[in-house]
Amino acid sequence: MINKYIKLCICILIFFSKLHSQDIISKINFDSSLNKIKLELNKYILLNKNDSISIETIKFYISNIKLAIDDSIIFQEPNSYHLIDFENISTKSISLNYHKNIIFNKIKFNLGIDSATNVSGALGGDLDPTKGMYWTWQNGYINFKFEGKSNICQNKNNEFQYHLGGYLYPNNSIQEITLNIKNNKDLNININLDNLLPNLNLSDKNHIMSPSLESVKVSKIIANSFEIK
Repeated sequence: MINKYIKLCICILIFFSKLHSQDIISKINFDSSLNKIKLELNKYILLNKNDSISIETIKFYISNIKLAIDDSIIFQEPNSYHLIDFENISTKSISLNYHKNIIFNKIKFNLGIDSATNVSGALGGDLDPTKGMYWTWQNGYINFKFEGKSNICQNKNNEFQYHLGGYLYPNNSIQEITLNIKNNKDLNININLDNLLPNLNLSDKNHIMSPSLESVKVSKIIANSFEIK
């Protein structure tokens, strides 16, 4: 009887081991480029003969990651909240664990934190307020933080600061992004600053520090700068 019980346990372990082996871990890698070259933080880069820029901070939330085949969602990551900080290289990759037989041609995710999470109060992990991405319970989380210096900015220190967020209408700044992909290998997602910077009015509106319609507008511009590399 004992031997039969042991054999049964072994069979169960083998079964679940095989199930586990059917899962695959794939990575989503985030980076940014300027002048078609990989971005280096805190380094001045020429935009043209007269203007230069130094990007000091790129920090943002990615949430609600989904994989899809055309319009059908086939995978959705549970508890999907990730803080990407370009100053911390370990945060620039997200690991997804899904069945190896999944075929998909699109990845979907939110740039920012949804309203339900905002009203549930400050949380832990990547959502911990000590990460520097939380305003107050009234304003919620900062979805995207973009800071640096440029001679284009007409202020004392030539600084620009975009702290973009807001979860209440009409200042709900969260953006859903959908990107087409060609294979199921590691996904390299790039923020193309060559598309972003020409659409920012650095000479005038170079500071956004609270929820506003302007924050929504700039959030849309940033979302359109994400691309598969």
